[in-house]
Amino acid sequence: MSTNEESRSSSSGLDYEAAEHVHAETPEQLKALGSTQRLTILSLLNERAASVTELAKALGRPKGTVGYHVKVLEDAGFIQVVRTRKVRAMTEVFYGRVAHTVVFHGVPDPGDPLFMVRAALKEAVVEEGRAMPAFTLRHVRMSEEQAAEFWEEVAELADRFAKARRGGDRVYGFLGGIYQTDLPTLPAEPS
Repeated sequence: MSTNEESRSSSSGLDYEAAEHVHAETPEQLKALGSTQRLTILSLLNERAASVTELAKALGRPKGTVGYHVKVLEDAGFIQVVRTRKVRAMTEVFYGRVAHTVVFHGVPDPGDPLFMVRAALKEAVVEEGRAMPAFTLRHVRMSEEQAAEFWEEVAELADRFAKARRGGDRVYGFLGGIYQTDLPTLPAEPS
């Protein structure tokens, strides 16, 4: 793990510190991320620390169900207890993300390698008169090395997006990717 990944930061306005990246490598970690409910919990915790009660209220789900999902994420190493407070005779536990960004090694669902695209399409809200969603699509013939360089820039932009100052009344998503196509290429120009 690099020094950058080990450093902790709250520059995004989080009320707790989180590393830059956590890696999802084990089958247990990938399975933990295979639930819409757990991904939504991670998204909520990217805003601020929250208790199971607060998460259950935000999700409109029973506390027991949300508590189960929180435990799965905690056991997988994606969230942790960031603070506690006494409320009457009880201790309220607040959870936060271990890192701003989860880096996948391989595809979490080998049966659906485009799961992130499908998730974005499912959650995108389209309202007439609004500027969002906004997409662009480009195609360029290039080497794999060039594509990898562009991917690094896209990943940096995604990190910046994830650390943006929180506010407003809507949640926006960011989906970026570089992928190989089966589009045809022109033959080399004759010399």
